[in-house]
Amino acid sequence: MTDWTAQTAQAKQWFESLRDDICAAFEAIEREAGSDAAFEYTPWDRETDDASEGGGGVRGVMKGKVFEKVGVNVSTVRGDFAPEFARTIHGAGAENPGFTATGISLVAHMANPHVPAVHMNTRFLTTSKAWFGGGADLNPPIPYDEDTGDFHAAFQQACDAHDPEYYPRYKQWADDYFFIPHRNVHRGVGGIFYDHLECADHAAWERHFAFTRDVGSAFLTIFPQLVRRRMGHAFTAEDKQRQLEWRGRYAEFNLVYDRGTLFGLKTGGNIDAILMSLPPEAVWR
Repeated sequence: MTDWTAQTAQAKQWFESLRDDICAAFEAIEREAGSDAAFEYTPWDRETDDASEGGGGVRGVMKGKVFEKVGVNVSTVRGDFAPEFARTIHGAGAENPGFTATGISLVAHMANPHVPAVHMNTRFLTTSKAWFGGGADLNPPIPYDEDTGDFHAAFQQACDAHDPEYYPRYKQWADDYFFIPHRNVHRGVGGIFYDHLECADHAAWERHFAFTRDVGSAFLTIFPQLVRRRMGHAFTAEDKQRQLEWRGRYAEFNLVYDRGTLFGLKTGGNIDAILMSLPPEAVWR
């Protein structure tokens, strides 16, 4: 079996670098809005009774004038999956329950309902196999065709630089995944989602890592542009109510269907980091 220790460390370093760049970009937007809000970072260790397991991460959260609540987490964990859960994970099972996982996860809930909320994550996992996954999707309470088009165009450009089949495939995957069956609605206007991008050898790892870096860079380029475009828009009480109701749908998806939430809970992750995706305020009718 290939030893992916060095590659895991390299991916972790990139995810931390991307975290730093994203947080700096978001803090710059707060400064432009006259706010001194900054990220607060909380390190955490994975709780385990087995010395061979462990890892942890850093939870970064900012609450400001533009970003009502944004969390940017980086974690690197290792251990064994519980037997039943192992059967649901690519390359794992009763005979191969061991895993390592490193990644970045981001969710931003915005103060102004004209500014879209957003989710982004990229990750590298090893079981008996090794693979990358990730993506980003835009979640506007008040959709604008211009914003949707620009968001998709940024990720299409990132995809097309690697494989012209990536964008249509991963866009459809996002449409299928970010869907709330019990409401029969999508949770937003989509983006891209990919998983199990397997690394059969080190050359494949380099290709898929390059693609994953481009996905992160595309997010860092496009989302601050959308925030600046909308953050000064006036909004009404009705607009805010629409946002709060939409956030309820977002919470439903993350608590009922999101695989990342389940993965964190099943692998001893930090509860506050896992649930940072939930909005600071939401309503149901």
